[in-house]
Amino acid sequence: MRDFLLYYGTFAIYYVFVINSLYLIIMMFSFKNIMGILKSSLYSRYQALSGSPHVPPISILVPAYNEELTIIENVRSLLSLNYPEYEVIVINDGSGDETLNVLINEFNLQLSHHAAVWPVLKTEKVRGVYYNPAFPHLYLIDKDNGGKADSLNAGINLSHYPLIASIDADSLLEKDALIRIARVYMENPEETVAIGGDIRIANGCKIEDGIVSEIRLPKKLLPMLQSIEYLKAFLGGRIGWSAINGLIIVSGAFGVFRKDYVIKVGGYRGGYPGEDMNIIIKLHKYMLENKLPYRVAFCPDAVCWTQAPDTWKILGSQRRRWGRGNLKNMIEYGQHMVFRPKYKIFGLVTLPYNILFETLNPYFRITGLLALIGYVLMDMTQANILLIYGALNILYGFLLGIGALLLEEIAFRRYPRFQDIVKMLFYTILMFFGYRQIGVIWRFLGHIEYLRNNNSWGTMTRTSWKAEEKKTISSLEVRG
Repeated sequence: MRDFLLYYGTFAIYYVFVINSLYLIIMMFSFKNIMGILKSSLYSRYQALSGSPHVPPISILVPAYNEELTIIENVRSLLSLNYPEYEVIVINDGSGDETLNVLINEFNLQLSHHAAVWPVLKTEKVRGVYYNPAFPHLYLIDKDNGGKADSLNAGINLSHYPLIASIDADSLLEKDALIRIARVYMENPEETVAIGGDIRIANGCKIEDGIVSEIRLPKKLLPMLQSIEYLKAFLGGRIGWSAINGLIIVSGAFGVFRKDYVIKVGGYRGGYPGEDMNIIIKLHKYMLENKLPYRVAFCPDAVCWTQAPDTWKILGSQRRRWGRGNLKNMIEYGQHMVFRPKYKIFGLVTLPYNILFETLNPYFRITGLLALIGYVLMDMTQANILLIYGALNILYGFLLGIGALLLEEIAFRRYPRFQDIVKMLFYTILMFFGYRQIGVIWRFLGHIEYLRNNNSWGTMTRTSWKAEEKKTISSLEVRG
């Protein structure tokens, strides 16, 4: 028994070494490509593009379920973007609060009998479409509850333009975000099927009229830890994956897609807590099976600010949902696509990597740690093995965190104050003393929920963007 525990614990050490080494390699791809991205960003004339007739029009889809506290600021933000031609389509997904009424009252919307909804994608019943000629680029769909994927499909049915953008109702785009992401599309419009934007944590920032007017780091522990986590995931990871066309997810908070290909793959699929990963996998699969040249890109300077959960309960609900979505997608697509040459980088690298080092990660980490602890308890002279396991986790994690901060400082510098950098360095270390370990447990619990056939959205909260309403919390019930 002691030998088994030692060998399995040693395997866990090598597993940690390999996964973190791969993280570093991916981050090297990010560093390799960041200067090109930076130069392209610096020399792009966004003001000229924002008035150009050659910029493709975009339909912005905003699924909304019980979003009465944030939806007005969100819509105001979207209506003030620097972009020549676009429309905003808010989809009220059978909300039980005042989401529908606050939008109708704020923008004086009226039930329209002229808005054409083409049912190219099947959705729950649409009760009506609201419109006001005074806001010619704004539409409001009211429909029965069907979940986020169903809402996006309803928005696609009404949309008038060849590109669609999905935006979360608790998120705010920077004014130039859409034109920046459109620039990436215009570099290769024939092959670009999806582009992801960069997601930043808005907790702690000053919000005025739907705009992030002053960038500040969160004051609370959990949003601050998530800020570091997002920097590592988006700057340290997605730039690198995009460089090899192996990106497996475009965040549901902000992404742009070619509508024709989204329709060809059947639209967004309900019953998937990870609908944002599912749509990207389907696009990869369709393009590769039909031998069509394509790319799924990432635009790190197109920034979307979103609210992060600030309680353990809400954060745990979110991470368990992510775990369920990841597992479900890997089970459905992994068995057909992994290690099959026709799926190229996505099938030979992206999916195997995701299965081994993301989906199965909780099992190897938890069992490996338990094996090491068991061995140490049986033979205290080998306690240094457990220390090596912990040191590898912390050392690699710190290096990855430093790398993400360097990318931020080199290219974007959204946090200009020196004390912000010091604070981020401190939390980069702090997150390895409990936060990361709890995250592993949440993913494992998400897998258990999947086995119990739990496909619910979970419980979330929203906090009003308005300063005087910051303390007002709205609890959202489970939605399917």
